[in-house]
Amino acid sequence: MKSAIILFPGINRERDMARALRLAGSEEPVIVWHKETSLPQVDLIVLPGGFSYGDYLRCGAIAARSPIMREVVAKAEAGTPVLGVCNGFQILIEAGLLPGALMRNRELKFICRDVHLKVESNDTRFTRQYATGDVIRVPVAHGEGNYFADDETRRRLDGDGRIVFRYCEADGSFSTEANRNGSVDNVAGILNERGNVLGMMPHPEDHVEPHQGSTDGVGIFRSIVSAAA
Repeated sequence: MKSAIILFPGINRERDMARALRLAGSEEPVIVWHKETSLPQVDLIVLPGGFSYGDYLRCGAIAARSPIMREVVAKAEAGTPVLGVCNGFQILIEAGLLPGALMRNRELKFICRDVHLKVESNDTRFTRQYATGDVIRVPVAHGEGNYFADDETRRRLDGDGRIVFRYCEADGSFSTEANRNGSVDNVAGILNERGNVLGMMPHPEDHVEPHQGSTDGVGIFRSIVSAAA
């Protein structure tokens, strides 16, 4: 599987993402600078986490208008899988590839800690290595991860099975405490209508090797690789 990782000024998770993809069986990912205007032929495009452009204006707002994003949008609309994590999720929303908005965390504080996620569906190219209902543990590190969408969008996301991950307790139950950033409906990750674009706030690339304390995140990357085989 061939993949491209988009690098914007202030992004700092591109190497972690590249390693996670290699561990899952991908070829060496290509790092593409944001000022490029074309992408190689790849099976996956990744927008990693960090603080693109210092999070000025709104998180991801400036990066979404970088030259390379015209190509990312075109590839996504043509069916190429795209994964956006944390700041990458914010960029996907700002670029119009995913609905809703990501606002300041409920308590207006930066959150850096492990969280639990419930896998709401394994019928996606990003989750096929899990079972529906699985609970995985991965880290979050963000100040603006509070997902919001209007009632109609929420009903559509839920009805179409496009809410892929929800914040939960270790036993899979839902609570306000588990939903630390205050996201509506405990949303942690969503798909576009076509099912080829996934945005999520938690960092699965941080839990792919035993020395990281968990390997729960590697299933996302193995799912992507197997879907491209």
